[in-house]
Amino acid sequence: MSDIQNRKPADAATSLPGRLGETVELLSWAEDRAARIQLLIDLGAHFNEVAVSPDVATRPFDEAHRVPGCESEAFVFAVPRPDSTLDFHFAVENPQGVSARALALILGRGLNGVPPSEVVRVDPELVYTLFGRELSMGKSMGLMGMVAMVRELARDAVKQGDAAIDDTDDAEQAGRGRPAAGVKGVEA
Repeated sequence: MSDIQNRKPADAATSLPGRLGETVELLSWAEDRAARIQLLIDLGAHFNEVAVSPDVATRPFDEAHRVPGCESEAFVFAVPRPDSTLDFHFAVENPQGVSARALALILGRGLNGVPPSEVVRVDPELVYTLFGRELSMGKSMGLMGMVAMVRELARDAVKQGDAAIDDTDDAEQAGRGRPAAGVKGVEA
């Protein structure tokens, strides 16, 4: 069982990077589950319909960016920043995907600009901290898949950064120094 499951949202927030921890802490102030769910629905309503700009990706989106098992047809993209952090972009194709839209907004606002080495430590069980354990199996798996995909893109960026640090004179021949797969603008 994950540590995050055994903590209250405010406790879990202290271990989360960037603005993600602040958001979890804010949601913990909700009086009860119904109030927290209403806050999450309100957040989902602020999700931009065209969250992925054409310079990041265009429809139809590459299936490699589709979140496996997500009923809301979510896609996740990562764009590197000059400081080696990432900006995460989300598309939620199902207009009924309110929970996926809320999570996309929370993850984007909370993890954009955070070092990938910190993003990879975000536990997918964050979903239970945000939404509670009352979610259906399908919904929880899809939302946890969104967190897992963000972590995977961050892991790719960490690997790419490690390769760049370890780079030698002949990086091309060694196959290192190449950008990570899945990170926009770069190929493995």
